Amino acid sequence: MQILKYFSIAVLSFFAVYFLSGCGTQDPGTTVYIVRHAEKVTTPNIGRDPDLTEAGHKRAKLLAEMLADKNISHIHSSDYIRNRDTAKPLADKIGVEIEIYDPSDLKSLATKIQNAGGSHLVVGHSNTIVETVEAFHSEGGTKVSDDEYDRLYTVRIGSDAKVKTELTRFGPKYIPADN
Repeated sequence: MQILKYFSIAVLSFFAVYFLSGCGTQDPGTTVYIVRHAEKVTTPNIGRDPDLTEAGHKRAKLLAEMLADKNISHIHSSDYIRNRDTAKPLADKIGVEIEIYDPSDLKSLATKIQNAGGSHLVVGHSNTIVETVEAFHSEGGTKVSDDEYDRLYTVRIGSDAKVKTELTRFGPKYIPADN
């Protein structure tokens, strides 16, 4: 009877270890964090490629703190100062190079990210972040206002290709102007 008891415990232990270890090795899929660049300088005659404001630099640092432990392996930015500077604090913190993408070809960016897998940050513009979310076959929501900088989309693509999207806010809250 004692042998049967030990045998049962051994078998149960084996299956517990087998199933628990299997859960830890499953493909986690792909996670994409999508944000607009942080606050930019808007003074007259600033040109097409303005720097970030002080508030923008603070928001970029906050983003880096929030995403530092998310195992991000790729950071994608359009080739504008404000976008690269939004991504830079995280890139510096985790030691990842910023990869430049073409914001007019979001479908190619989405395909590249899905093929690579893992966790990614994409820094876009007010007129591209909703479309970037939609390039992953998900709902992007409403158009982004010119003075709205606090959206953070998290798009999760499971190994079964199911897509889940969550919209959160970070940093100083965007408050729409009353019309």
